Amino acid sequence: MALQTISESLYVGLCLEVGTSQQVAIRRDVKDIMEHKVTGTCYNVHGMLSGSRREGFRFKDSDCDYMFWLTDHPVLWDFSQAQFYNTHRDKMILCDSSESSPGFTLLWLPLEEASRLVLSACVRMHGALYISSAKYREITCKLGNSNTTMHGPCSSGTEGPIMEYATEYDHAFCFVSEFWPPSASSWRDRCHSWPPPCVVHDIIRSGCHFVAIGHKLGNNTDNEWRISFSQAEQKLVYAMNHTQFLTYALLKMFVKKINYGLSEEEKLLCSYHIKTAVLWAIQQNAIHDWCPQNLLAGFWVCFKLLLKWVYEGVCPNFFIPENNMFLNKVYGEAQKQLFTQLYSLYERGILFLLHIPPICSCIMNVLCNPRLSVCTDERTLISEVRIDKELFNEMYTNSIYRDNLLTCMEYLHAVEQLIMSPLTQCQIIMLQKHTATVLQCSAFILHDMYTTTSGGNKHVYIADKLSCYMLKLAAKFGFVSDLLYIAMYFYKTLRYREALSVIEMTKVKLAQPGLMYRRYVDPERYTEAVGGWSWSTKMRNAVAQTIILMNNIFYIDELTLEQQSSSLDGGPYLHIPPLILLHMLEFLCCRHVDPMRAQAALDNLQVLVHHDQGVFVDVELRDISWEILGISQQMTGNHQAALFSYQQSLSQIPFNKIHTATSHRIQDLH
Repeated sequence: MALQTISESLYVGLCLEVGTSQQVAIRRDVKDIMEHKVTGTCYNVHGMLSGSRREGFRFKDSDCDYMFWLTDHPVLWDFSQAQFYNTHRDKMILCDSSESSPGFTLLWLPLEEASRLVLSACVRMHGALYISSAKYREITCKLGNSNTTMHGPCSSGTEGPIMEYATEYDHAFCFVSEFWPPSASSWRDRCHSWPPPCVVHDIIRSGCHFVAIGHKLGNNTDNEWRISFSQAEQKLVYAMNHTQFLTYALLKMFVKKINYGLSEEEKLLCSYHIKTAVLWAIQQNAIHDWCPQNLLAGFWVCFKLLLKWVYEGVCPNFFIPENNMFLNKVYGEAQKQLFTQLYSLYERGILFLLHIPPICSCIMNVLCNPRLSVCTDERTLISEVRIDKELFNEMYTNSIYRDNLLTCMEYLHAVEQLIMSPLTQCQIIMLQKHTATVLQCSAFILHDMYTTTSGGNKHVYIADKLSCYMLKLAAKFGFVSDLLYIAMYFYKTLRYREALSVIEMTKVKLAQPGLMYRRYVDPERYTEAVGGWSWSTKMRNAVAQTIILMNNIFYIDELTLEQQSSSLDGGPYLHIPPLILLHMLEFLCCRHVDPMRAQAALDNLQVLVHHDQGVFVDVELRDISWEILGISQQMTGNHQAALFSYQQSLSQIPFNKIHTATSHRIQDLH
């Protein structure tokens, strides 16, 4: 009974640490709508987020795993499958597994036709043209960031100005087959109780991928490709109930503890081994009832399965059991040491988990309070405010921007087709916000098209009307802060009083006590203001987000230098706190219509930049905030204050990558 109570407590703690089922569903819905419904295919290349972030985890050290493949280079298992393709358009690739270990294959071009990229990675073997995994890895690694390194089949690196704000990523450039591998045919026959038949059908119908790495002990290491079931595994994780998902999370925390302080070469166990153990345990009905009371029992079953695999030196792939995933690493002396380490934990019993910090606090709460009643009802664990924050921050970090009218129109056409399809409430709100963002991009692109060409006054007038309409429409179903795009447009087109009218309206909305801005919100006032309302209504009335300016679109002349600087340094966007932009626009507009009010706006801007404690001016956005203050001060002729602000901008985290622009502005002052 005590163990069940500890399990329940741990379940609650993991829900708070990892997420409730509703939070995890929101993360997955956002990623799904981004990939399948919105992003589509660009230039015959399709991308897919995989790994832990796609599965629904948001650990601080979670990296972003992406898979990319050419859509016009399908992989076939036999020639008969070619009938499903347009042989004039698609370049067929055929599998040759005759010389490969289970789970690996060679890829050859029967017609010796392919893109220049693929042909450059080919080698001649047995009189035929084969795609070398090693060459393909080397070539595609150079396509991304120049600072990337090779990590297995992936190009690895970091995105972000400094390590504190950088995100690690793994990019795997691969090929895809829409057909299920013959070597994995036995998997379907094993699926008696789990996963459900609909999931099995979906997995088999989706096929598999081929990642650029060969079997290290094979005869064709540099030319072989590993069969990847990443997409299938994602569907299986989605099919888990929440207790199973949290068991998976618990095991990931455990392995992180095991690997702490080890180099990549020294780490023998990885998340993939953990995932495999959980999948086998679920399918083999190792636990009759995966519920909160049995969370620790589920962990213990998976742990003992891992212990058995390490002892035997065999970790069977979930889809192709003949593929031993320990073969290259877990053997010899390293295997013995790992087994000794795990077995010593086994002898101590399940409470060895007390030595893993995030888990310890959850369990100790119960051990120190034996009469403590633990409620596992998720509705009592996470407030409405926290759920809303989860959704709106996921929406912000997965924003969609377009830099030309063609891609904008393609997106809007896709939305038109999706409106009548079955979507979750989360996906509907995502489409709503992304449509607003695309309309904003379209408005500024359209304006620039007709003011930089000799289209005639009539065309300029029509373009302006369309731009205004799109911006006002976007504001009706976007965030509160989206009103500032209208203000920017009115300022750009010299309509200062109209811009000020929008600024006043925005100022009132941003000043309301129940406003949610990224990590900041007063839960009581937010709930009092919009509690129980629909997400759409909340977004329009009580949620603000950082303003994002796409560097390929010029919004106002005063920030053009910063956008160019950011773009040259590889930054796609400028991120500006909404209140900073509001005070800047008010200052710029009032300079033309009300000089006294302009000084008041500048004073408000200065107070905000100097004294905000990270509430409305995020720490990572202080570079652009000090920059905007300096630009405004320079325009008033206060060069000494402007110099100080620019110097402060240079000393901040270079999140927006505007240091080149700042240096230029300092030179102009001198």
